[in-house]
Amino acid sequence: MFADRAKIYVRSGKGGDGHVSFRRELYVPDGGPDGGDGGRGGDVIFVVDEGLNTLVDFRNCRKYKAGDGEEGGKRRCHGADGDDIILKVPPGTVIKDAESGKVILDMSNKKEPVVFLKGGRGGKGNMHYATATMQAPKYAQPGQDAKELWITLELKVIADVGLVGFPNVGKSTFLSRVTNARPKIANYHFTTLQPNLGVVDLGDSQGFVIADIPGIIEGAAEGTGLGLEFLRHIERTKVLIHLVDAASTEGRDPINDIQAINYELKKYGIDIESKPQVIAANKIDVMSEMERETVLDLIREEMEPLKIPVFPISAVSGEGIKELLWHVQGILKELPQETIEFEPEFDPSVFADDITLPFEVTYDEKEDEYVVEGPRIERMLGYTNLESEKGFRFFQEFLKKNGILDELEALGIQDGDTVRLYGLSFDYYKY
Repeated sequence: MFADRAKIYVRSGKGGDGHVSFRRELYVPDGGPDGGDGGRGGDVIFVVDEGLNTLVDFRNCRKYKAGDGEEGGKRRCHGADGDDIILKVPPGTVIKDAESGKVILDMSNKKEPVVFLKGGRGGKGNMHYATATMQAPKYAQPGQDAKELWITLELKVIADVGLVGFPNVGKSTFLSRVTNARPKIANYHFTTLQPNLGVVDLGDSQGFVIADIPGIIEGAAEGTGLGLEFLRHIERTKVLIHLVDAASTEGRDPINDIQAINYELKKYGIDIESKPQVIAANKIDVMSEMERETVLDLIREEMEPLKIPVFPISAVSGEGIKELLWHVQGILKELPQETIEFEPEFDPSVFADDITLPFEVTYDEKEDEYVVEGPRIERMLGYTNLESEKGFRFFQEFLKKNGILDELEALGIQDGDTVRLYGLSFDYYKY
């Protein structure tokens, strides 16, 4: 099956600790500090590989860690830097935070490698801390912690044109006729399981990339079948060719099919009013002249007031296909040429320096509440979903790890007392 989604764990390297040592040489009884600096932790780097078209490799291996920096050494020796880890992804990959689902990075238009998680800074050795009053410092700076994150990779097909329609309306046959793609063609009610891409060559350096988006069924926007997996591919396409079975060979009403799929696209959040759409009324080769005229008139009456043109075609004989393709080419020429890119919604660097940000724990006598405030708290609340069990567990660990629970207890907090954090109130219970 087409691997277009994967959840993985990534971790940058920890910075190496600074070293504590003193110069020891013959005839130098009081040598000064000479502890070296720790090495830099390795980065997590993403790069687009044009030769890849699935995320299947990330299903086989789910954890990726960069190398840690080495500790500094004696005689001012610098610790070795940790090795970077480079993750290759196919064009069109979107990287999201697994907890919140927010976009972190869209690799669609990235030509150069992107540092996703930066390795920890190496700590300074004790040679940096000698002063006139402290000539033999016995401490050094620890290396900066690694950054870690669970992320979701989603491959959203980069194609100019999306080919949509119910199963068995002839999409695979159409694609095999107009492109160099060779999809499997059969009477499958479960439809194609992967988006087939092909290049339409109209000559004179004109043409476009078309993707056969797997058959969408009613209820797809609610996740019926594999609906959500397939709908995400439509987001990037600039034009939709909506293929319908005009001959109703399986007893389906082509107008109802068009309306049903457009309804699913709207529910998923795709703005079909602003995305150009063309109706390809397929299978006219098995219709009489009278049937063609009657059915096409009905479809045009429904679609043309919405400025959606209708083209009668036969994917088997090729009738009407050239006119359809040239019309789509004309639409594409009028549209912006750059690939649609998703704006970042989440910055993983918020995890990096929380420990350096201040916070304050006080008791509000008037309200009889314990108040926790400060930049460190604001930042934590900004990236934590407290409504999820996992998010609330992280919140509790944050309070414990940062010493906030200790400070509350030092102020005399008891079970059942109220704690307020920027408008959020909680009952305190020791755990």
